[in-house]
Amino acid sequence: MSVTLVPAVFPALGTTAAVAVSDPAAMPTALAAVQGEIGAVDAACSRFRSDSELSAVNRAAGRPVTVSALFIEAVDVALRAAELTGGRVVPTVGAAMRVLGYDRDFATVARTGPASRVTVGPVPGWRLVRVDRTASTINIPAGVELDLGATAKAWCADLAAATAAECTGAGVLVSLGGDVAIAGPAPEGGWTVRVADSHAAPADRPGQTVSVRSGGLATSGTTVRCWQRGDVALHHILDPSTGRPAATSWVTVTVAAGSCAEANIAATAAIILGAQASAWLEARHLPARLVDDDGAVTVVGCWPSPDERGPWS
Repeated sequence: MSVTLVPAVFPALGTTAAVAVSDPAAMPTALAAVQGEIGAVDAACSRFRSDSELSAVNRAAGRPVTVSALFIEAVDVALRAAELTGGRVVPTVGAAMRVLGYDRDFATVARTGPASRVTVGPVPGWRLVRVDRTASTINIPAGVELDLGATAKAWCADLAAATAAECTGAGVLVSLGGDVAIAGPAPEGGWTVRVADSHAAPADRPGQTVSVRSGGLATSGTTVRCWQRGDVALHHILDPSTGRPAATSWVTVTVAAGSCAEANIAATAAIILGAQASAWLEARHLPARLVDDDGAVTVVGCWPSPDERGPWS
């Protein structure tokens, strides 16, 4: 996704962040607030930082680890995703993701390589994650590894947008890798957001422009964070029932919801659900845009048809 109103753009969380404000004078304060929240979430949740709280939990081999309230909140979001999706979007995919080759910041993952012989199977159940809020500890069994990548980025966008809006009183839009969170009063006509297969896609690439006033939009897809080992194509959205990349006909799924985190949870689940995705989204009254391997677009709920713009509020 891309947005208008001259956003500030910078690298963050292994992707691109963009911040836009309804009042240009609020940009310095909003930008500092957003960068502060992103830095805190990265320090807590990064799978690729040896000093992160997530890495400490993964190394603990079954021992409880004292963690921050921020990290507990991030894990709570991930566990809520698992519950809402019937175990389709879970945080216990860390080991499977690692052995499949996504074991470092994606910018440094080789896009092609020789065939690899790895054994994967159903990932450990998400209910194995034990959170003690009174003691501020998290405990996972030895051999289980957490990966909050399915939820933490979108949740961070929500957190950053809310903090910046509170600091400035302005309307704020935060995009992290195309996952968009909105807080505060929207500009007249809403925020204009371009929905495409990649947040970095140029304006002349296939896509759709929508207008959004609140909540969040998120896109999950299989063509940006993807790599190949031998003749096997891999991507980062894993099906917990197999421990392998989800077999799906969807290239991207974009969902609108009350928050960016909720939108991201639903979009990721839809990729994993494949042919069942439209009915699943419809049953939850979530507007969505699904693009298949042939480029055909399916819309769900009140998502505007491809030649319409929206908006939502």
